[in-house]
Amino acid sequence: QVQVVESGGGLVQPGGSLRLSCTASGSIFSVHTMGWYRQTPGQQRELVAKITRSHRIDDADSVRGRFTISRDNAKNTVYLQMNSLKLEDTAAYYCKAEITSMAETGLRDYWGQGTQVTVSS
Repeated sequence: QVQVVESGGGLVQPGGSLRLSCTASGSIFSVHTMGWYRQTPGQQRELVAKITRSHRIDDADSVRGRFTISRDNAKNTVYLQMNSLKLEDTAAYYCKAEITSMAETGLRDYWGQGTQVTVSS
C-alpha cells in the first residue's frame, strides 16, 4: 500500500511565506515525477509546479519567481516554498506522485488528501 501525505498549510498574510511538504511512503519501488496542484471551489484543479526525479521543473506562470519546488529523492519528499503570497493563492493544495509500487506493474498517480492555504489580511 502507498500513502502520500502533505503538511504545512495554514493561514498567512499577503506577502508572507509558507512551506509545504509531501512524502510518499509504503510499498514503493520508485517515485517518479512529484508535483503540487491547487483547487478552489467550483474550479478545476490546476498545476502549480512539478519536478522530475532528475530535478527538471515545470511551473505555472502565476507562481514563477515566487514559488520554488524541490525534492529529496532519498526521502521520497517534495517541497513547495511559497513566498510573496497573494490573496489569489488561497486554495487547497494537493500533492501528486507518480509511483511504481511493489504490488503493481506500471506507473500510477497517487494523490494526497490536500492541505489548505489561506492568504488573508
